[in-house]
Amino acid sequence: MVMAVALYGVLHSWLASLSAKGLARRLFGPSADRFYRLVFNLIGTVTLLPLLALAVWQPGRPLYTVPPPFTWFLLGGQAAAIAVLAVGLLQTDAWHFLGVRQLLEPAGEPSRLTTGGLYRYVRHPLYTAGFVFLWLTPVMTSTLFVLYLGLSLYLYIGSIFEERRLLLEFGAAYRTYQQQVPRLVPGWPRRRSASTISGDPSA
Repeated sequence: MVMAVALYGVLHSWLASLSAKGLARRLFGPSADRFYRLVFNLIGTVTLLPLLALAVWQPGRPLYTVPPPFTWFLLGGQAAAIAVLAVGLLQTDAWHFLGVRQLLEPAGEPSRLTTGGLYRYVRHPLYTAGFVFLWLTPVMTSTLFVLYLGLSLYLYIGSIFEERRLLLEFGAAYRTYQQQVPRLVPGWPRRRSASTISGDPSA
């Protein structure tokens, strides 16, 4: 499991990097931007399935089981994390996140940086919700622990690559946002910002 999780993390961290996207542009031309995110998401989903199957097939030794009624608090926290994921996607653009909008509307309006709603308190609420969902699992085995540790590292590294992409896309607007709102641990914003800021790659 350790090797499988490591390979998964290395592969997807590289695919999320600017160098991988640049390689796709060199191989397929500017049109690569249209389908890159959709292909990235498909690869992420398909390659995650074997890891989940392995966790079920070889669960490893039990580490802990949270007894009731505390189980319900953890399950409630996981449900809240799923709700945050859904709200976060709705507050930005779920179709863009999935990569469908880029494929269907390559010449659409310029992207806008969302800084309102959940994004007023944390820059990457989807990543934060992912951490919460993983570690509030009430039953933990050695295999799940390795899997969750690897996925958490992947989420953390992924947030770094996402920061680089957003800085490249929005420039000074995103730098200002970074100074106002924490990256992964929610906090009160230093200064209230507008709900959206137009991107300016040349800033």
